[in-house]
Amino acid sequence: MPVPGDSSRLASLSLTNTTVDSVVDDPGDATTPPSCRVQLTITHPPAGDRVTVWVYLPADTWNGRFQGVGGGGFLGGSPEFLLDPLRAGYAAAATDAGHPDATASFALDDRNRLSWQRIKDFGHLGIHDMTVAAKAVVTAYYGRPPAYSYFNGCSTGGRQGLMEAQRYPADYDGILSGAPAINWPRMQTGQIWGQLVMLEAGNFVSAAKFEAALAAIVDQCDTVGDGIRDRVVGDPLGATVDFTQLVGLPTPDGELTAADVEVIRKIGEGPRRRNGEFLWYGLAPGAPFAGLHDTAVVDGELVGKPFVFDLWWISLFLEQDPSWDWRTLTHEGFEAYFDQAVEMYSAVLAADDPDLSAFADRGGKILLWHGAADFGIPFQGTVDYYERVRARLGAERTDEFLRLFLAPGVGHCSGGVGPQPTGQFEAVVEWVENGRAPEQLTAARVDDGGAVVQTRPLFPYPGVARWTGEGDPDDAAAFVRAEGTRLELPPR
Repeated sequence: MPVPGDSSRLASLSLTNTTVDSVVDDPGDATTPPSCRVQLTITHPPAGDRVTVWVYLPADTWNGRFQGVGGGGFLGGSPEFLLDPLRAGYAAAATDAGHPDATASFALDDRNRLSWQRIKDFGHLGIHDMTVAAKAVVTAYYGRPPAYSYFNGCSTGGRQGLMEAQRYPADYDGILSGAPAINWPRMQTGQIWGQLVMLEAGNFVSAAKFEAALAAIVDQCDTVGDGIRDRVVGDPLGATVDFTQLVGLPTPDGELTAADVEVIRKIGEGPRRRNGEFLWYGLAPGAPFAGLHDTAVVDGELVGKPFVFDLWWISLFLEQDPSWDWRTLTHEGFEAYFDQAVEMYSAVLAADDPDLSAFADRGGKILLWHGAADFGIPFQGTVDYYERVRARLGAERTDEFLRLFLAPGVGHCSGGVGPQPTGQFEAVVEWVENGRAPEQLTAARVDDGGAVVQTRPLFPYPGVARWTGEGDPDDAAAFVRAEGTRLELPPR
């Protein structure tokens, strides 16, 4: 039964190192119910930081639950992300995690020194502060605490959710973590690998050539896993690419040369030391090159165009020099940056601790999901984390509270040629409140008019959906669970 709230109860709210900036009764509109909208500022004296928190409270449609919502990239979060939870009856909160915009400029102060407090706010403190303060606001407004608390995030939001489970296991009962930037120092440093490969080879590959290579790779691996030709690699972990077949392929920019294909092979292999030692995962078969491996013609010359996040990461967090020129990057320098990042930032930004025993002991549940055609965060890093949790806690115990779903053909948090996962958050709620663990999700593709034109089942890793050979391949009912390929963990 919906519970009405009373904003007058917030007038006397007093929280440690917290200022109530505003309390606004919003009348709502045709799509959004009336709500009370609260803004808070949290500090950590004497650091001088400011963490902004937004809490949206349904005035008379509260379902008794709280939902924390994560951010993306270097954005801690935004009040705009609270509208959907509000419409669904949730009291919800988001935070800027200590900086007001989506850039990484917070990393340095005005003297180019690392702002460690703001880095910690972004890393884990801000989202925990948000959760504690928001629950206090919810309790004051409704006169009772939320019956259940959930976290919902993708990318940086996915990292924030797992950070909560690892560091603050009492904050949430259920967590949905999509495409999580778990292994932040490794992943974020590794993102510039493809640009380094092209720079050192003196061979920048055009977008048209990358597109032709992607199409050829998908054609080679199309039936792996799902057993059907649908432009989706159903089991990228089980796919093997014959790169020799790419040499000579025609493109609008000329044939793919052996040098082009060697660049493409190294990008797929992923970051390695000069001696060949594994550093991090590369671009999976079926994932697009665009985004991290962009190139552009400047003054008649094809040059690299690194992803801005990668430039921010190295110039601000590692070099502490906003004017750093990425074109000075060498393989030796890349190795040094990789090691520096792991040493300096694992303790504050990485959410890769496999010991989730405290969260599991409280009965918490986590649903991990990742698009298997993610261009930016290799899905193999999420599988790597899942496998390490499984190794730490045992397969049986892990299965009681943690499930991982891979979505073939799906990009970073959404998009791509594959059908999109649906119902992930609802599956977490069902698991927490009714004890029914998710054994299957449904992915769906819709046309421009919103009509569902394809469905496909998703099974917990390492399960994959395989076509039975009969029935409509656009209908989930024509697929069964098959055993997919498990990731072999490299040495760490």
